[in-house]
Amino acid sequence: MKDESSPKSGFFNWLIKAWLGIRIPIIAVFLAVIIGAVLLLISGVNPLTAYAALIKGSFGSAKYLQRTFEKTTPLIFSGLAVAFAFKAGLFNIGAQGQLLFGAITSAFIGFSIQGLPPALHIPLALLGGGLAGTFYGFIPGMLRSFTGAHEVITTIMLNYIAINLTDYLADGPWKDMSPGNIVSRTPRIMESADIPFLGPLPVGFLIAILAAFIIWYILNRTNLGFEIRTVGLNPYAARYAGMRVKLLLVLTMMISGLLAGLGGAVETQGVVHRYQPGFNIGLGFDGITIALLGRTSPLGVIPAALLIGAMKAGGNVMQFEAKVPHEIIDVIQALMLFFVTEDMIVRWVIRARKDSEEQVKLTTGWGQK
Repeated sequence: MKDESSPKSGFFNWLIKAWLGIRIPIIAVFLAVIIGAVLLLISGVNPLTAYAALIKGSFGSAKYLQRTFEKTTPLIFSGLAVAFAFKAGLFNIGAQGQLLFGAITSAFIGFSIQGLPPALHIPLALLGGGLAGTFYGFIPGMLRSFTGAHEVITTIMLNYIAINLTDYLADGPWKDMSPGNIVSRTPRIMESADIPFLGPLPVGFLIAILAAFIIWYILNRTNLGFEIRTVGLNPYAARYAGMRVKLLLVLTMMISGLLAGLGGAVETQGVVHRYQPGFNIGLGFDGITIALLGRTSPLGVIPAALLIGAMKAGGNVMQFEAKVPHEIIDVIQALMLFFVTEDMIVRWVIRARKDSEEQVKLTTGWGQK
């Protein structure tokens, strides 16, 4: 009789469980690539040439690889922000605004404080950006918990406030007044606030990976994570069990905002080295795609962000060498998101039934608190 408890059997069962968890996003990516190839053919472009240029522009050299890591780093943070909120049944569309506030706050600390060593200036600017995002996540969390205002509506409105307020600061009191500058931007941050590189690998990327593992540990190995996941599954049962649901919702949005703010800070300190309107646009919204592609798993966010980051980094080479319209990249990303969220299509393709794997829950109902 076969011993089901043997190490070999246990490893085999783990592989099956892992495949069941990742098969939908993998097949979604495959389908999006296939449809993208059809669109390329219709556009008169050889799909093999186009995808080869995309891979070259993402991983073809140390320079391209560094660019991919730079693009991926803030995407990991924004994906984590959205995924963490999902676990409590919250749909944080405000990651964009939280990221912008984190980016500009980090820039202010970076250019206004002089004389600090990098060992203090770098973490101080990161902390400032994270706290700015935390505060901006606190607002919709409080509104959701104590007024019933749905976070989808409030975070959309807060995004517009963040965009206009940061534009004002970059073109007003915090504008770069150096001779010859005519654009809206802050002064360059001090070199002591720059996040360094280890070869082609930005240290910010390592910070993002560490953050993903910390969030995974919080959600799966702590009482706080258990309570957050319980609220996401059934807030009424959580309240009946004595959990402080309102406080948990506020705390979840604050942590989500913290992660988005850190993404903006890392982008400022590691890539742009100042805040300039337009350079951060879309990073928070891409977090939605990444969170769903990663099945709202903190560790799943890493490969999802790397995929989107590689597409963004290699898009210019693909456009230049294969003469591919840049909009094709956006279409492929949209198809990935479509197939992941509408997983019944993927299941029909592979003739798979719904099983016990975790389903993505975007948000609780409009009337729930």
